[in-house]
Amino acid sequence: MIESCGRAERPGQEGTWITDGMKEAYQELHEMGLAHSAEAWQDGELAGGLYGVALGGCFYGESMFARVTDASKTAFAALVGVLIDAGFGLVDCQQHTAHLRSFGAVDVPRRRFLELLEAELAKPTLRGNWQWRFPDFPRSILWTELGGSSGPEAGL
Repeated sequence: MIESCGRAERPGQEGTWITDGMKEAYQELHEMGLAHSAEAWQDGELAGGLYGVALGGCFYGESMFARVTDASKTAFAALVGVLIDAGFGLVDCQQHTAHLRSFGAVDVPRRRFLELLEAELAKPTLRGNWQWRFPDFPRSILWTELGGSSGPEAGL
């Protein structure tokens, strides 16, 4: 997932912030049970998705990409449902884009964000493989933990 996000073409941007060092850091977070991905697959091919880090009741979305129109939206929508069911109260999108606004993302004043963050970080962190949160979806169709993919991009 992280490789696909790093290779995604982004209009108006040159290069990627996803360096080898960042890849190694996210791999370590994955091994600690903190980094996760939501993936959308079509005909056995990774169509899009996102990855991020979960701490307490906050999910920090790090990067997303789509090879197929709306694939990352599909993965994100599924992830948000899981996060709500698991008691998460905050998704940190980091950047307010039109894409994220289409999901209802809003800018939060810093003081309010810090209040929300403090409350969410007080919750226990849901570590490990989240595959069990998608019992009705085959592993190769929608969701895998980073590194748990049965599709062509196994691992980070």
